[in-house]
Amino acid sequence: MDAFFASVEQLDDPALRGRPVAVGGDPKGRGVVAAASYEARAYGVRSAMPMSQAMRLCPELVRVSPRFGRYIEISRRVLDILKRWSPLVEPASLDEAYLDVSSLDRPASEIATRLREQIREELGLSATAGVGPSKLVAKIASDMGKPDGLVIIRPERVATFLAPLPVSRLRGVGPVTEKKLHAIGIRTIGDLARAQERRVRARLGTAAAPLIRLAQGRDESPVVPERRSVSISCERTLPDDTRDLRTLDTLVERFASEIDSSLKADMMAARTVILKVRYADFTSLTRRQTLPHPFDDASTIVTQARGLMARTLAGQRKVRLIGVGVTSLVEAGEPRQQPLFLG
Repeated sequence: MDAFFASVEQLDDPALRGRPVAVGGDPKGRGVVAAASYEARAYGVRSAMPMSQAMRLCPELVRVSPRFGRYIEISRRVLDILKRWSPLVEPASLDEAYLDVSSLDRPASEIATRLREQIREELGLSATAGVGPSKLVAKIASDMGKPDGLVIIRPERVATFLAPLPVSRLRGVGPVTEKKLHAIGIRTIGDLARAQERRVRARLGTAAAPLIRLAQGRDESPVVPERRSVSISCERTLPDDTRDLRTLDTLVERFASEIDSSLKADMMAARTVILKVRYADFTSLTRRQTLPHPFDDASTIVTQARGLMARTLAGQRKVRLIGVGVTSLVEAGEPRQQPLFLG
C-alpha cells in the first residue's frame, strides 16, 4: 500500500487530500513520524523522523494522530481482496503482503493489475505491486514501483535487475552490515554476488553465505499463510540512541494502542506483557510480567510495560531499540475471574 497510514487519513478526510500530511506524535512531546504522505515526502519528511524536524522541513505539514484501529480494519479488507485470488497470502506488515500465484492459470502480471484495480475501486486507495520469481525480487520490485506502480521482473532478468542496486536493498543488510561490506569494496548487489565467500565471511561470519545467495537472486523462502497469532508485538529502532525516558514512554504508549486494537480486532485477550530493550552496544534483554487475569486494554499494557522498563537500565544507558508485546493469548470471552463452585 502507498503511504498507507497517511493515505487512509486523506481518504477519510477529503480536506487533507493533496496536502502534506504526517501521521505521528505531538512534536512538543518528542513525537515521531509514523507515516508521511507523498506530498510531505517531497519536503524530505520521512517515517521515524522526529515530528519537530518534520515540521521545520515542511511548515505547511498537517500532523494527524494515528488511528491504528482504522488502519488494521483497512489492512484486513486488503487481505480479503488478496485471498480471493489465492489462499497463499503472507502478511508482512499492516501495509504489505506476499501473494503466491504460481499455481494459477492467469499471468501474474494480469493478476497484479486486477488486484490494484480492485483495491482502488473498493477501498479508494492506491497500491503498488512487484511481480517476480521470488519474495526477494517481488519485494524490491514493489519498492521501486512506488507510488501506484507495477514492476514486473521475469526470471531471466533477475541478475541484471539486482546487480546495480545498493546492498542495503537486500533483506538482512542494515546500516552496520552495509558499513562492513563497504569496507571491503562491496557497494552493490552485483558486487556481493561476485564476491568470494571467504572474503565476505571474514567480515560477516555465518551471515555471508545466505547474503551472497540472495545477491545472486537465489531466494527459496516460501509464502507462508497467516496463522493464528500466539503473540502480538511492536518494536522500533530509534533514529538516534537515547537515554530520554519520555521518548521511550511515548513509544510504549503508541505500541500499547496498536496492540489494544489488534487484540480487539481478533477478539483476543492476553495474560503476559513483554518489554524488549536493545542498548546502544547491541546488548538485548527482555522482561515479562504475567497477570492473574486476561486483559485487552492499552492502559494495562502501558502500566505493566512501564514497570518492566524500571527493571532495565533505560535512562542510564542509551537505548537503540524498544519493543512491547503480549502473549499467552486467550479468547476474549474467557472468564476473567476464577469460577466459583458452590457445593
